[in-house]
Amino acid sequence: MELNRRSVLAAIGAGTAAAALAGCGGGASSAGSADGPAKGEITLLTPIYEGADGKTLLEQKILGGFRKKYPDVEVNVDYTTYAQLNEKITTGLAGGLLPDVLMMGVGWIPPFAAKGAIAELPEKFASAHDYEERVLEPSRYEGKLYALPVVLDTRIVVYRKDHFAEAGIRKTPANWAELRAVAKQLTGGVRLGFDPFSIDLRQCWETFLFANGGQLFSADGKKVLFTDARGVEALQFFKDLVKDGSADYARKTDAGAPSNVQTGKASMMMTTSALWNQVQDQNPDLIADDKLGSFVLANRKPAMLQGGTLVTQSARSKHPAAARALVEYLATPESILGAAEQRGSVPGLRDLNDTGYVKENQFVDLSLQNLQHAVSEGGTAAWMEIREKIKPTLEPAVVGGQSAKDAIAELGRLAEAAIGRM
Repeated sequence: MELNRRSVLAAIGAGTAAAALAGCGGGASSAGSADGPAKGEITLLTPIYEGADGKTLLEQKILGGFRKKYPDVEVNVDYTTYAQLNEKITTGLAGGLLPDVLMMGVGWIPPFAAKGAIAELPEKFASAHDYEERVLEPSRYEGKLYALPVVLDTRIVVYRKDHFAEAGIRKTPANWAELRAVAKQLTGGVRLGFDPFSIDLRQCWETFLFANGGQLFSADGKKVLFTDARGVEALQFFKDLVKDGSADYARKTDAGAPSNVQTGKASMMMTTSALWNQVQDQNPDLIADDKLGSFVLANRKPAMLQGGTLVTQSARSKHPAAARALVEYLATPESILGAAEQRGSVPGLRDLNDTGYVKENQFVDLSLQNLQHAVSEGGTAAWMEIREKIKPTLEPAVVGGQSAKDAIAELGRLAEAAIGRM
């Protein structure tokens, strides 16, 4: 039978992945003891450390330090992208060839921990460094630690201070009513007042949902909660912005391309702290002239979506001591700081709050000052199936005539079905 990404995802979502997981075992205990000496040849699968600079950082600086500490461990790196990561992991599960150490996104731990694909980590790792507790939450499943955070990617609003000043706007919007009014005031000619769509629609809607006081799922991950008025209102707000002419889904920019705020084609946009690094490379004058500001989205409450990259260990590694040693090393302050600097991401360690990197990157600094408002996506063992359905299900309401209520109801039905198959 042909094995493809859709069939593997369906198997995992339905809780019938026994055959696919046969090569991976049923839990951490199957991996053997991680208490022995760290030695052997292991593989690291990572979607970060992109490009030549990232490869140099990982292989020479970070893994160079790891080799000095663990000379009997050889690390082979398998680079991928977040677009291909889920496929690589699920294919590895099916073939029994899962890498020893994996980097994966926030929200991914419950699905893979529920299937016994990744190993539980010692709880002492959670207190080895001064982690923000909110940062550690996505690393747990049913109260147990399965991963450690490497870098965070927060979703914030960046705005043009010069556009605000020209329009006589003296403060940033405190709620959606003010945001909509300011966006309309700033819209004119080729300029949009607000660009919420240049980040992924899934992440954008989630940020607005959380700012509206909504939730994705119940604490146990078994009940869908986003189908209430909070979720509908979040999607309807996008439709209202488009109706006003102050936002345009067709005018979103691709990752890495000069953003609408950089080019002046938007006065505000949803983005991540990584935009700071991009502006430094592409438009350093905007920073030198203090033309960019940032704030946390708020309506019923302030909310900042917390994504990012976690590191975890395969439950079936043939060299568990070596794999665990690498997981621990990749989550040290030195390794985290290097990865954060390279990506423009947020380090989730209080130990790093006073570093030059944090103080120089104003978007990172804002994120760290507002971690109490951070909310993570995911929260259910069915997340890997649900996450891929959010964007295509909500898009027709944003770009077409479907109502926000109908789109959210359809997404709710899909999510309930996925959870029911677990």
